[in-house]
Amino acid sequence: MVSVDQSVPEATKDPSGLRRDVGLIGLMWASVGSIIGSGWLYGAHDAAIQAGPSAIISWVIGAIAIVLLALVHAELGGMFPVAGGTARYPHYAFGGLAGMSFGWFSWLQAATVAPIEVEAMIGYAGHWSWAKHFQHADKTLTTSGLLVAVVLMAVFVGVNFFGVRVLAHTNSAATWWKIAVPLGAIFVVAVGNFHPANFHSESFAPFGAKGVLTAISTSGIIFALLGFEQAIQLAGESRNPKRDLPRATLGSVAIGAVIYILLQVVFIAALPHAAFANGWAHLAFKGDSGPWAGLATVVGLGWLAIVLYLDAIISPGGTGLIYTTATSRVSYGLAKNGYAPKIFAKTDARGVPWFGLIMSFVTGVICFLPFPSWHKLVGFITSASVLMYAGAPLAYGVFADKLPRLERPYRLPAGKVISPLSFVVANLIIYWAGWDTLWRLGVAIILGYLLLGTYAWYATASEAPDAPRLDFRAAQWLPVYLVGMGVISWQGGFGGQGNIPLWWDILLIAVFSIGIYYWARATSSTVEDIERSIDEVVITDAPAH
Repeated sequence: MVSVDQSVPEATKDPSGLRRDVGLIGLMWASVGSIIGSGWLYGAHDAAIQAGPSAIISWVIGAIAIVLLALVHAELGGMFPVAGGTARYPHYAFGGLAGMSFGWFSWLQAATVAPIEVEAMIGYAGHWSWAKHFQHADKTLTTSGLLVAVVLMAVFVGVNFFGVRVLAHTNSAATWWKIAVPLGAIFVVAVGNFHPANFHSESFAPFGAKGVLTAISTSGIIFALLGFEQAIQLAGESRNPKRDLPRATLGSVAIGAVIYILLQVVFIAALPHAAFANGWAHLAFKGDSGPWAGLATVVGLGWLAIVLYLDAIISPGGTGLIYTTATSRVSYGLAKNGYAPKIFAKTDARGVPWFGLIMSFVTGVICFLPFPSWHKLVGFITSASVLMYAGAPLAYGVFADKLPRLERPYRLPAGKVISPLSFVVANLIIYWAGWDTLWRLGVAIILGYLLLGTYAWYATASEAPDAPRLDFRAAQWLPVYLVGMGVISWQGGFGGQGNIPLWWDILLIAVFSIGIYYWARATSSTVEDIERSIDEVVITDAPAH
């Protein structure tokens, strides 16, 4: 059975088909490289339209929400250093049905990030005359733009085929650039262009509390802050995961949150008054299709604009690269748990899950068709990502109760309070995304059940040795949770019927979330089943070349 001390073997002794080549900096830069992507290029502009100067409050709330979730993930990542960790925690705690569900949520968000980063690259490239024909006037892709998008997706996959060590070095170099450029933009633009009156000359919060809350989910704030889990997805390739995973997870969130809040403050302060004279909802200035580069041009920093247009290729490119990696690792984890065909767990001579990479490319190309622009996809990814994150607090509560002696390299202070609170916060973020986004997410969830459920049925019917055990008793709360969130969103005031007033809806989400949290904990898998699930991964996570 699972031991109290599960020390991580050295790279040469690792039983997995994945190679343990990644150190602390590689892990942290994987997360930071995912956090600092296209979100910084668009987030401040879109948040200002949604909330005016009070968008700063939106960023602070968003950062606190992500920190709460990251704290929970930091403890779990140290406890269970396995590839595709976010897809596996619910599997350990609640059995096959919950594991399959959250595994699908995890794969869904990872698979859709690379396409959105490609769209961001193409969008900013439209500044150059040779790239103007890649997009229509409404920022959707033209035929030639779609072809370029396919080529960029192929580049992401190609780099990943060289193995995780090459990926870590490539991403680390890009991440140094990605951190330096926004920090440089903050300083250069603020010097001589910081106008404190911008924060109150019209109205600090022109759309009230609803504007502040809406901006968190729909303007790209949470999307921008997502990505801390990339270090956890690479746990199976970490040299010292129990030491490095918590540090990489929390460190990346701290770096990202500080940069994004400063970006929002400087963006608002540097705007000429004419840009928002007609109200923040009508914020407009020359070149605002590439907001930061356009702002640099408006304030007379043409040379900086050139740097930012170049960064609009590098920053989203680095994020797309690491999320392509994540997609293949999540599908690897799904296959190891018996939810997906074993071909997804096969690795090549470099330890790369090659079939998962190919499918990440195919999925990315398909995403360009229903979501042909950055703004059309951002809300969907935010909701799918946070839904994936919501599984970790639920699993944390179970492990705190049933595996109290399991070694924890990082122990979350006040975990029994922070864990349910983070689950409430996750559900609020999902709710604030609005009904128009959530019904589409519901369709994607149903599609996942059809695909993975069909495979699970086939594996069970054919008496496959790795057929998943779909524990309906331990996951009895799951359909109530998913349907309940949908109903509240449908009846709520964020794109729904408006039958639940503001603040009452927040209270309802909080009460509903707490009820689901303790229901899930009460009906979770037995200690024996949890230990068996963990042992199966530790023992059978073997090479599949």
